[in-house]
Amino acid sequence: MKFSDEFLAELIERNDIVDVVSSYVNLNKKSGSYMFGLCPFHSEKTASFSVTPSKQIFYCYSCHKGGDVIHFIMEAENLSFPEAVEFLAKRVGMEIPREGMDETSKKRAVLLKLNKDAARFFNAQLNAPQGEGARDYMLSRGISRRVATNFGLGFAPQSWDALRRAMKEKGYSDYDMFEAGLLKKGQKGGFYDVFRNRLMFPIIDVRGDVIGFSGRILDDSGPKYMNSPESLVYNKSRNLFGLNLAKKSKEEYIILAEGNIDVVSLHQAGFDSAVASLGTALTPEQARLISHYKNQVIIAYDSDTAGMSAAKRAIGILEKLDVKVKVLRLEGAKDPDEYIKKKGPDAFRQLLSGSENQVDYRLRNVFEKYDLSIDEQKVEFLKEATDMLSRLPGSAERQVYAMRVASMTGLKDDAIINEVERRRKKLLSWNRKKFEKEQTRPVRQMQPEDRELRYENPQSAVAEEGIIRLLYLDPALASTPGLPEPEQFSSQVLRRIYALMRERIDRGEMLNNAALSAELSSSEMSLLVSILQRPEDLSMGSTALRDYINRIHEQNEFNTQTLDLRDLTEKLRKKKGV
Repeated sequence: MKFSDEFLAELIERNDIVDVVSSYVNLNKKSGSYMFGLCPFHSEKTASFSVTPSKQIFYCYSCHKGGDVIHFIMEAENLSFPEAVEFLAKRVGMEIPREGMDETSKKRAVLLKLNKDAARFFNAQLNAPQGEGARDYMLSRGISRRVATNFGLGFAPQSWDALRRAMKEKGYSDYDMFEAGLLKKGQKGGFYDVFRNRLMFPIIDVRGDVIGFSGRILDDSGPKYMNSPESLVYNKSRNLFGLNLAKKSKEEYIILAEGNIDVVSLHQAGFDSAVASLGTALTPEQARLISHYKNQVIIAYDSDTAGMSAAKRAIGILEKLDVKVKVLRLEGAKDPDEYIKKKGPDAFRQLLSGSENQVDYRLRNVFEKYDLSIDEQKVEFLKEATDMLSRLPGSAERQVYAMRVASMTGLKDDAIINEVERRRKKLLSWNRKKFEKEQTRPVRQMQPEDRELRYENPQSAVAEEGIIRLLYLDPALASTPGLPEPEQFSSQVLRRIYALMRERIDRGEMLNNAALSAELSSSEMSLLVSILQRPEDLSMGSTALRDYINRIHEQNEFNTQTLDLRDLTEKLRKKKGV
């Protein structure tokens, strides 16, 4: 969607970046004109995430993400640029101009409306006579009408084209429904409904939009669960089933379950902070999404081997964020739904209060792998346990659990504590050497942090960055004689940023974050912000600009001479018949 400069400027002005970021990050450290906090986009213990109120930008000095308030919301909420604009517009009650929508935005709007109408159709079928089987199934699982309404549950009838015909009447095309994952193409042509004879679970994102569906079969005619394919509006790795409801919970934690039925059953029993990943193991994007709403996660996966393995993977992802992780042990039940049915909600709530933290859980799993009555296995247990404990950040935490390992093995506390600290020193030394190696590479230091934005000529790129920085700070410098053309830039990404800036300056248009946000990707905007973060003395702007121009010309001349020399060498080689 194309937005006017004036609209974007007003949107950014009304959504003060400090106010917006503060709802995700605790900004309480000031340094000059900057405010600092822990970065929400990667795991860190020392604040390296900065916000500059005067410039209305953010930048992380560790992961190097940066931009304006729109790009912050894009990263924080996993949204596209138009979605982030819509998010911020809703936040301050601004009306979004609909003229000039691009084709992608138009298609996205159609698919969201289609999914909403499809969800209404499925819900109507659930309440119709043909939905009796689905209602009986809900009754058998203890799902009340109230909870079914909260989740928008529905029923896909046993028909090849019931949904297709209903949506056709509303004006949607077969191709719209195919793109939304509601229809499949037949082998002999034509289309047919994907979901048939299934209890339907609409997948609703945190903004309340229906982005896809999950269907539970009501007989043995197909796979137990069927999920919407990814589409223009649905990305399964960036959404969680039930988060639209769980984010409103007064509980301080999120319960992470495996399946849709578990989530619905938990909400039915009063545990309204339950969510589930969508047909895949927990992803880093989903973990970050959870961390935006709650800082504690209780993993309530199935008690089988697959569930334990999934819990281990989830712990590894969540512990990289500033999130406390606990794990439930569902003794005597395969999943939360079965546990609640057998022992009741009170027993489950007691189980939640006594859940193990992730270190206890992982240590217990390591312990159960070995027979400590056998010396060789005791040694292997100690290696794995002390290696795990050496990675814990707090010294007191390492000491407490080292003493736990000592009691398990019958060894002295000091012996285990010393071994954990020895391994930690080795780990820190390895990390320090790796960091120093990276920092001592001068060419590497000149490169953008995003590996997809490589500089072929770092020496020229540094000067190109300088020109971009000066023009942004003082567009009047664009009249300087000898200013290079975009094609003279060696870096493709810097050439693109520079060309956009020159075009806007030549047209007399605004040159600010609002104007460039719509044109640049998140990675390009992060690079621009990192360039702007570096100091530049505008009182010497003309002199600095001429120096940057000369350096670019020198590099171009050097490259031309190098190419000419290579060409001459090749000609001489051919002449001699080498």
